[in-house]
Amino acid sequence: MPLSGMTGFGRAEGALGAWSWAVEARSVNGRNLEVRFRGPPGFEGLERVAREQAQAKFQRGQVTVGVQAKRGEGAGAVRLNLDQLERYLAAGEPYVAAGRAQPPRMDGLLALRGVIEAADGQEDPEAQAALEAAIAASIAVALDGLAAARREEGAALAAVLGGQVDRIAELVGTAQGQAAEQPATIKERFQRRMVELAGDAVSEDRILQEAAALAGKADIREELDRLTGHVAAARGLLAGDGGVGRRLDFLTQEFMREANTLCSKSALGALTATGLDLKAVIEQFREQVQNVE
Repeated sequence: MPLSGMTGFGRAEGALGAWSWAVEARSVNGRNLEVRFRGPPGFEGLERVAREQAQAKFQRGQVTVGVQAKRGEGAGAVRLNLDQLERYLAAGEPYVAAGRAQPPRMDGLLALRGVIEAADGQEDPEAQAALEAAIAASIAVALDGLAAARREEGAALAAVLGGQVDRIAELVGTAQGQAAEQPATIKERFQRRMVELAGDAVSEDRILQEAAALAGKADIREELDRLTGHVAAARGLLAGDGGVGRRLDFLTQEFMREANTLCSKSALGALTATGLDLKAVIEQFREQVQNVE
């Protein structure tokens, strides 16, 4: 499975008998997978379906599945509310008896609110099961659309992340060249400082010994080696399958740890500048990784 993002949208529509519906699935970034469902009354069983299907397709992100379903007008049975009709007749009877109103006509009574209402009958079990199965199929289609949208985002992210990893590798190479100049620079600085403090009384051997000790503390070869290894690991993850967002996030922390150490050990302005550029690119990389599943 190619690299996938965590933002996207999918939609599906369907109809069966008197029913029609629309399903929308959308997602945003999240550290873990969180599935939310919104559906019409009487279709609570679809929540389990939506959760199971989302869990089978995604590893991270906040996924919301919404179902809107309606039954066509006139498709359901109607009934006469006799109690409401009797209340209307009882309320009007004194006025009719007093000659203040004409006896009500049936067509007028039937037009009064609440006299005719939709029956509360439910779908028979087989019809209800078929309806839920059809809506479940639409949920799958909407989630497939969401997955496709997330893969499109992942393709764009892969290009951006790959370019940032290339830039990190380039800066590591620059730092390697600059680091080779550190021992001579440290020796020169130490020698100049000792001459300022003790004049010609300091021997060359002593200067070499102290400068070597300082150069050893400023040696960044291990940091550069680890950064090179991290670059290879990042490229492997970007080219691999499955959700790699968490591993890339962890790798970013390791990148930044080595870049910080490089800057703290730097004895050259140019090397420090390279280290700061490296940290800036790693931070940009970290921000983009937050969008990866």
